[in-house]
Amino acid sequence: MEDFEGQFATLSIAKRSEQTKDPTYLLDIDCSKTAAGAGNQQLVAVSCSNRSIHVYNKQTLGLVGQYSGHSGPICGVRFAQTSDNLLFSASGDGTVRCWDVRTPGIDAVQVFRGYPSNVFSSFDVNCSDLVICAGTEKVHEDTFMVFWYAQVLKSNDTAGAQPLGVYSESHNDDITQVRFHPSKSDMVVSGSTDGLVNVFDIGTDTEDDALLATCNSDSSVSSINWSGEQYDQICCLTHDEGLFWWDLAQLETEEPITLLSVQDARETTEIQGGSLDYLIRGMYHERAKKLVVVGGTNTGKLHLLDCRAEGLRHMCALQDSHSATVRCFHWHTGDDSLLTAGEDAQLLLWKPGAVELSTAKKGLMKSASSIQQKTRVHGKTMCKRKK
Repeated sequence: MEDFEGQFATLSIAKRSEQTKDPTYLLDIDCSKTAAGAGNQQLVAVSCSNRSIHVYNKQTLGLVGQYSGHSGPICGVRFAQTSDNLLFSASGDGTVRCWDVRTPGIDAVQVFRGYPSNVFSSFDVNCSDLVICAGTEKVHEDTFMVFWYAQVLKSNDTAGAQPLGVYSESHNDDITQVRFHPSKSDMVVSGSTDGLVNVFDIGTDTEDDALLATCNSDSSVSSINWSGEQYDQICCLTHDEGLFWWDLAQLETEEPITLLSVQDARETTEIQGGSLDYLIRGMYHERAKKLVVVGGTNTGKLHLLDCRAEGLRHMCALQDSHSATVRCFHWHTGDDSLLTAGEDAQLLLWKPGAVELSTAKKGLMKSASSIQQKTRVHGKTMCKRKK
């Protein structure tokens, strides 16, 4: 436990990205698994509020490419699992685009188009890079999970980029999260502002057969991640700073599925000498076999929390970092480094015991946060097994 917590406590800023001429919120982040791109370097992709994507060298945080093809807000970025030269992004313009990071610009190597009314609000690519799934906002009482066969990248055949099909019955409001399982290519979980978190096996023929379980967060879902040694647990965060931790391994037993339920982490988490304003996302630390939740303050301080059955326990705070709300992070197990980005337009690289050569801190962006705080009235059933 001491090594686990000490690892986070020694994190210091190693690098900051250079300030751009047009500062913008940094909203989502992903990191290539291995060296990629024209310079054969590990890359970091960040989606921006100005509808562009920035790609950086992970070690130097130098900007190596920009992509500007979407006409709507970008809801996420993902590097391919099997080819780090390919980067996917999804947008409210109703498209998922695939970019070749070796050739920055505006032309995607493939565009996956949804149906005319689709406004995408979340997406993911499965672990085998065979299937893409995007969740939509609610339009005219309809909400969809749209699927494509991803391996049409060898040609830019428009017809090949049309959807395989949709799920349309399991959510009745905006789908804010879609997350494929890290190793089971047919398993995907979705979360929505309707409060429901649904687990699917997409290898079956129909949506009804695919639905394995439905869990209820009683609020609007903001984040989902897989957890546990077998990645058979789900950590769900909500827009009103709730946390729900479910164990899918108990679906076939009479044991409770809910490991932890926190209605408002701001009120129940003790932060010595500080405060907690929001939760960002959870992550599973494989070596420590621990679920870690990252939160922060509106002035940019980050808090790392140990998630246990007894509740959230504050481990440490990362000081002197951002100057505004942090929107996303990426933990890299290979070198125990942390990447963080947010509304101050800064991308930071943290490493254990690092010493930052330049301490110039970028100014706070004054525009209002775009985080939606959605609250819904829900039923009281926390989680149910598929009969």
